[in-house]
Amino acid sequence: MTSSQLELASPPTDAISSLSYSPQTPTLLLASSWDKNVYLYSTHQQPGGCPKKAVEHKAPVLGVCFGKDDAEAFSVGLDGGVMRRVRVDLESGYLYELSRHSAGAKSIVYHPETSTVISASWDSTLHIHDPRSFNSPTTIPLPHKPFTLSLSSTKLVVGMASRALHIYALPSITSLHSQSGQTVNLEPWQRRESSLKFMTRTVACMPNDDGYATSSIEGRVAVEWFDPSPASQARKYAFKCHRQPSAENSNVDVVYPVNALAFHPVHGTFASGGGDGLVALWDAVAKRRIRQYQRYPQSIAALAFSCDGKYLAVASCPGFEDGKEDLVAEGETKLFIRELADGEGKGKGAK
Repeated sequence: MTSSQLELASPPTDAISSLSYSPQTPTLLLASSWDKNVYLYSTHQQPGGCPKKAVEHKAPVLGVCFGKDDAEAFSVGLDGGVMRRVRVDLESGYLYELSRHSAGAKSIVYHPETSTVISASWDSTLHIHDPRSFNSPTTIPLPHKPFTLSLSSTKLVVGMASRALHIYALPSITSLHSQSGQTVNLEPWQRRESSLKFMTRTVACMPNDDGYATSSIEGRVAVEWFDPSPASQARKYAFKCHRQPSAENSNVDVVYPVNALAFHPVHGTFASGGGDGLVALWDAVAKRRIRQYQRYPQSIAALAFSCDGKYLAVASCPGFEDGKEDLVAEGETKLFIRELADGEGKGKGAK
């Protein structure tokens, strides 16, 4: 089978902020947008995909993830300068507010084994909430403003300003359900400084729970392992990517931010998406690029693999690296679904 790609016919009307595939159904995709909506797509129900639901919020939505099933999602965003974290019932469209931070937020994740929702706010806190209850969340103060979250089966990685990273053991996080409404100064399992020299853009955990990858605003990606032993830490590395020769001087590279990272759930390779409009697949173990796809129309804002690894969702829209600070014009935001060919996501040494 050769790879193929389709473009969804009804993308959001403003920039896409995040993508999330259902953990149960590989053709159900959530997209959050600056147009104040969370969109649910059935990507292969009809040619061009089928937009099943658009749930309107009061302000731009910056992050979204599925909950316990295909009918539940959680989102974060901006609401008059106040972050809202809401339960989105994807069947009725009803919004139920779980908690409020005192500033905006971009990142939210859900841990299905413990029914734990974790949101990170620019007020420098994490909120830990059990959506099955109506209790207030537990608050964890952070030393810096958080930009990104990612979960593995046992770890939570928080990427913050000042190149700081906190890694939390999930049992310590989920145990805080019993301390709802309180502020808890939880010590992370590990405190790290990013291997990258500039601001962290995003983080993604490996599906095998071994480590994570981070990206920065200056066209670099770092790959690290959780194991603190000297042997494991000696394996970490960083590399340059998403850099293009300057039109004025071919000897000078234009450096683009790496906006998105996503690990393949089966093969453990990962995709990166940059402000140059390119998506590349990488083998984290072999330290090699597997392939690079054709340039997309605009900057890559978000990436997500389906639960079976068969599909890669790619959000393309104008980015600040193009000097575009106004609202995205109609038709500039595009959402593509790439169907991977057999073996397309495998690493160089995989069988």
